Amino acid sequence: MSTNPVMDEIEARAQRALNRLRDLGDEMKKVRGRESSADGAVTVEVDGNGALVDLRFTSAVSRMSPSEFEQAVVGTARRAAAIAMGRMGELITEFNEESAAQT
Repeated sequence: MSTNPVMDEIEARAQRALNRLRDLGDEMKKVRGRESSADGAVTVEVDGNGALVDLRFTSAVSRMSPSEFEQAVVGTARRAAAIAMGRMGELITEFNEESAAQT
């Protein structure tokens, strides 16, 4: 650190901001959205970007028509993605509120 208190404070604030940003990135990497269809036949898990992480089926899918199957998978994936995106939004809002409080 320098011997200039003003520069020291600027450097400390920048370091705190960088640490908060790294923490946000780490938390965003952990975000998952998981949802099951109403009948439990399809379970989908996506990451914070909405990318498929896990897809599970029960034997109930064998009784579905192709259209029903498609609707179950797509609808469940959409809801899982909405959950993940909602959490991402919460993290960003928390980060912005913390940042505003720090200034």
